[in-house]
Amino acid sequence: MADRPPVIAAWGAGVDSTAMIVELAERGEPVDMVLFADPGAEKSATYAFIPVFRAWMSERGIPSEIVRYQPRNFKHWPPYAGIAENMLTNATLPSVVFGGGSCTQKWKAAPQDAWTAQWEPARRCWDAGGRVVKLIGYDASGRDTQRYHHAVGCEDPRYAYRYPLREWEWVRADCEARIARAGLPVPTKSSCYICGSIKPDEVLELSSEVLRIIVLMEARAKPRLRNVEGLWRKPVLGRRGATPRPGSITEFIRERGLLSPAEVDRIIETAPLALLDFQAAQAALLPEQRTPMGRWLDDFHRASDALAADRHHA
Repeated sequence: MADRPPVIAAWGAGVDSTAMIVELAERGEPVDMVLFADPGAEKSATYAFIPVFRAWMSERGIPSEIVRYQPRNFKHWPPYAGIAENMLTNATLPSVVFGGGSCTQKWKAAPQDAWTAQWEPARRCWDAGGRVVKLIGYDASGRDTQRYHHAVGCEDPRYAYRYPLREWEWVRADCEARIARAGLPVPTKSSCYICGSIKPDEVLELSSEVLRIIVLMEARAKPRLRNVEGLWRKPVLGRRGATPRPGSITEFIRERGLLSPAEVDRIIETAPLALLDFQAAQAALLPEQRTPMGRWLDDFHRASDALAADRHHA
């Protein structure tokens, strides 16, 4: 590394970035660090895949780190961790629902940049006037081509961005095949379970605990929503081959019976008010005395599990 810039791979734990790292390792190209930014709301299959691939990388001498955005100024709120708790705290939905894109910057890019800023090889490179090489897993598909054209015009004095999959003209099928040839399980699509781009078939695979958070989040945000119905924004009617769905994931959960109607109604009617009461109680305490939002959610899930068990045995 002494005679070249350090190389960092941005790993999302999905198909594209995983295949990129696998192929680079096979070609013997240097990868000095792999960073995964955890927003705290990835799907369970993604969290299961992370240690599997980190072990694969470690066996090949590729170091990796998990980084997270660390909120520090909670103002009068109880401490929160992760994007879901942040949304519940502020009674809102992720910015992508409203046409923005700051989720990725805040919860993905910024934690990686903060970690890199303390990484000695990067500091030496920057002190010498160089740029760290950052590997991005955009493939050659139409959608990633749009993302690439948006990103390629953004100059950064700290980084020289490289897009290996595009150099190789790989699309998603090529990436899936490469991962399989390496003897690894092909990971699921990496995305937050509260992302507005989550597909109906992905919602069908979510746990009851995650579904409850979605119902609570949409109910908590509903009084402030004006032009969207929920995490899916607007209904899709199903024309031109599109899968029909409502604008609210809560309504999809209700329609498909993923949670019982009684549980959905109870969450909507009681949980937002209970959360407001909890926040008000914490606001009266000194910051170091406040109970974290995660503890309140643990109690929320325990109560939901107990009620579900009672209904099952009734």
